[in-house]
Amino acid sequence: MKKVVMILLVFMGVIACKTNPFTGQKVLNFYPNSQIFPTAFAQYDQFLEENKVITGTEDARMITKTGQRIAAAAERWLTANGYPGYLQDYKWEYNLVNDETVNAWCMPGGKIVFYTGILPICQGETGVAVVMGHEVAHALADHGAQRMSAGTLQQLGAVAGNVAIQDEQKRNIFNQAYGIGSQVGVMLPFSRSHETEADRIGLQIMAIAGYNPDEAAELWKRMKANSGGAAPPEFLSTHPSNDTRIANLSQWAPLAKEEAAKFGVTSFE
Repeated sequence: MKKVVMILLVFMGVIACKTNPFTGQKVLNFYPNSQIFPTAFAQYDQFLEENKVITGTEDARMITKTGQRIAAAAERWLTANGYPGYLQDYKWEYNLVNDETVNAWCMPGGKIVFYTGILPICQGETGVAVVMGHEVAHALADHGAQRMSAGTLQQLGAVAGNVAIQDEQKRNIFNQAYGIGSQVGVMLPFSRSHETEADRIGLQIMAIAGYNPDEAAELWKRMKANSGGAAPPEFLSTHPSNDTRIANLSQWAPLAKEEAAKFGVTSFE
């Protein structure tokens, strides 16, 4: 049994790689779009049925307009960089939901929700573009499937350890150490790396869509003020700290403008 589990771990790690078009790096992903997207679409539809979707308002139209511009910019970049058809299975949808939570998200396949609670922090369409670009970037880079893949390997590692260790006391010690170690040392850094990657990809896409990438750092300054400093230490968080994000976004904004210039975009709103 132990040998079977270990062979499966190695096999999955070797063959289950996909190229991230934005970084050129191989990433762990053994859940294809054909498996992930239908489930995500069904969950999205269920969410909309159970929540108050706002339609026909200026804010709702702004969410849709911004999302369409971001999606079009992503497609332009992907096509120009050798990935035509990358988005063929995406079914873009943009909805504004009446909820005071300061949040927005994009499911695999392009299903997006903005909560009304984040709009005051966005302060308009460019701020919405910052958030939209970030959330869309998660979907473009298959971060959901990567998290599922990493979670599967984490579980298999726990199984392998429990099979290998016969002594019950030692097994309990292993489970405690493995649970904490794999979470703090692997899964949380993995999540933070996704957030950082989505920040950078999103900045690039919003610039190609004609939105000013300088606004990204400003939005996160407002997010920091809104949080009131209530955040766990970065190493215990799924997200980089506000200060880290602000510094990164300020550094990357000129690079995003340079990328946008390749597509003839030199002025921003």
